[in-house]
Amino acid sequence: MGSSTRTHWRMEGEEVASCNCAWGCPCQFNALPTAGHCEAVIGYEIRAGEYGTIRLDGLRFVQIVRWPGAIHEGNGTRQWVIDEKASPAQREALTAIQSGKEGGTYFEIFASVCPHTFDPVFAAIELEIDRGRRTGALRVPGIAEFDVEPIKNPVTGEEHRARIELPNGFEYKVAEMGNVARMDVSTPEPLVMHHQNTYAQLNEFDWVNA
Repeated sequence: MGSSTRTHWRMEGEEVASCNCAWGCPCQFNALPTAGHCEAVIGYEIRAGEYGTIRLDGLRFVQIVRWPGAIHEGNGTRQWVIDEKASPAQREALTAIQSGKEGGTYFEIFASVCPHTFDPVFAAIELEIDRGRRTGALRVPGIAEFDVEPIKNPVTGEEHRARIELPNGFEYKVAEMGNVARMDVSTPEPLVMHHQNTYAQLNEFDWVNA
């Protein structure tokens, strides 16, 4: 699709992500994932956004994704879950953006490495994100849930704060690090996941297809 046929869109908001890598996630540094493959659940809350004349403010969506190897090696499988509160027009807008065909580096990259994409699901999404406290929670009944807590010092039990800063990052510029207390996903294979004490990040996003 040429840029002249694309609908202008933009969204900014908060993201919390959990994956199966160890704290720090080698994928953030173009290295191979901890376990040799990558699987993740990512929750997004749009603070302000639009797709053409359609407002997207306040909507939530979730991406459940798995790669058999490193992300850049491709062959990923993913499932999008879109807020059931979204109107028909908003659902179409988010589906178009998530396809990567409407531009925007983040969605274009994910589309390029995920040739297997299930049809979107529309469901209730409960999402809590507190970057300052490094806590988060996601609930999509019958599909996915996770809890994020601060990383703690194994000796003193005190909270340990760490951040990743990527000045040229396409997903975020700065992300707070957290610990996945638990993550459970009950979607069709290969997207069944169960993890504990693994990588989590909390960050702002600001994406546009300009």
